[in-house]
Amino acid sequence: MDPQSTYDRIAAHFSKTREYAWPEVESFLTDRSVGRALDVGCGNGRHTESLSGHATRVVGVDVSRELLREARKRSVERGYDDRASFVHGDAARLPFADDVVELAVYVATIHHLSPRERRVRSLNELARVLRPGGVALVSAWSTAHDRFDRESGFDTTVDWTLPGGDTVPRYYHIYAPEEFAADIAESELESVDIDVSSGNCYGVVRAPSA
Repeated sequence: MDPQSTYDRIAAHFSKTREYAWPEVESFLTDRSVGRALDVGCGNGRHTESLSGHATRVVGVDVSRELLREARKRSVERGYDDRASFVHGDAARLPFADDVVELAVYVATIHHLSPRERRVRSLNELARVLRPGGVALVSAWSTAHDRFDRESGFDTTVDWTLPGGDTVPRYYHIYAPEEFAADIAESELESVDIDVSSGNCYGVVRAPSA
């Protein structure tokens, strides 16, 4: 189940349902101001827009070219296209040099990667592109969500229903909170704070200081 083809297919409809930034992201960004920021798995750019208010330049990266098209359109319509750019890329192999951003969000994306090794590699990629001491917010869907009655992490598919009734299956790894913390600990990121909110695991992390 290829995330690129999946999200290319549902991009336009998906974008219409993803209008607003998550409160947890807005809270994380409060009082932060940097030169360069990164939105990993940017989707339609709703969190890129939030980052644009806290950074001189922000880059959104996503595996779906159709979602990137939606994100570019949004940046023009909302008037932050002079501060934002969008790049096609894989979260587990980010197309950026080392130590180039001071602030990042990696929201609702890691749970689409398989297997675990690839998820941890994506966290290492985040550590690589962050400047020493740079901070990021990582989130993933959790077993704490009301729709799941499980204690351990597991793989599943969640259908997206398009107008007209066609369904498109999407791969998810649903994280147990302890497993989410363990993956961050396994990576090259330093954990600042880990919490559960609105059925998602959230980790505030930073790149090790030089």
